Amino acid sequence: MLYWLLYEKLHTLVSPFRVFEYVTARTMFASLTSLFLCILLGPWMIQRLRELHFGQSIREDGPKSHHKKAGTPTMGGLLIMVSTIGPTLLWANLTSVYVWIALLGFVAFGVIGFIDDYAKVSNKRNLGLTAKQKFAMQLLVAALLTGVLALMQYYKLYSTTLNVPFIKQYKPDLLIHAFMGSPYTFAFGFLMFYFFVVLVVVGSSNAVNITDGLDGLAAGLMVIAGSALTVLAFISGHKDLSTYLQLARNAHTAELTIFCGSLTGASLGFLWWNSHPADIFMGDVGSLSMGGAMGVVAILIKQELLLLFIAGVFVIELMSVILQVGSFKLRQKRIFKMAPIHHHFEALGWQESKIIARFWIAGLVLALFALTTLKLR
Repeated sequence: MLYWLLYEKLHTLVSPFRVFEYVTARTMFASLTSLFLCILLGPWMIQRLRELHFGQSIREDGPKSHHKKAGTPTMGGLLIMVSTIGPTLLWANLTSVYVWIALLGFVAFGVIGFIDDYAKVSNKRNLGLTAKQKFAMQLLVAALLTGVLALMQYYKLYSTTLNVPFIKQYKPDLLIHAFMGSPYTFAFGFLMFYFFVVLVVVGSSNAVNITDGLDGLAAGLMVIAGSALTVLAFISGHKDLSTYLQLARNAHTAELTIFCGSLTGASLGFLWWNSHPADIFMGDVGSLSMGGAMGVVAILIKQELLLLFIAGVFVIELMSVILQVGSFKLRQKRIFKMAPIHHHFEALGWQESKIIARFWIAGLVLALFALTTLKLR
């Protein structure tokens, strides 16, 4: 909106407005807009959620120290969504289909989280949607996203080839040229690509959801991951940088930088209210939407495998739950004292603030490592 007004309509009349042509400038403005919007709207949102009695219910089998957090306003992810969507619409070039796909994934997973959160606050228990119901909705969103990307591949607006870190020449095509072969080839290629999208998008969405168990933990890690994705989106859309780093250039991804900057700013602004001791929790509406957006952006900028490092702590949290459940079902033994792994460290006696800080450090190290791999190719 502001891009259209300030640059496309007014830059010939007011020459300083030419600055809005540049993605870097608009990303900075979008990040600051989302940051301050989230901070300014925070008190109103917290008060409103309290008036509606949208308080957090604490799982009975969780750490005993968390029981005092019962009743803290939840569904604060709505604040993150407003603070991300608004600045993106203001500062991005809205003719970019990539921006709309990122917003679609962000909102779709947010809706799933909202339904889950609303069921929890309505029942006054830490039980919302069943795991099967939530997963079915996520699979539906992934199917829609896969169809859109396959259509874009057909019109040469998107590439389904996979970038492999450290091996620049190996670029397998996930659709295996499905549109060029028989219906069976198309079905197999589409199914293969769909499973990949599910693994990345649904996996990242659930990973952030599982990590959101300590004050500020998920929000702080999203600031780190969002910053890394902002850099990668910019590089992928920049002609000289993508050539220098030997990345497949896609000019369409440049506008995704604004979305990533908005998401990062909103996460940082939410951390203002969510830091220990938290005044508000993001709930599933926040964690599922942010995780889904992270996976969608990684797919759009072709850095799906690098997401394993960018979101390294999220991945570790998710794997700790998978290993714990698998071990208990197969051996009737637990690997960790409690899962996800941040609860394991709580059970060992670590203070919540210390766990959060150390996990942030680990997340930062992994994100920096992911960015260094761009040169190690």
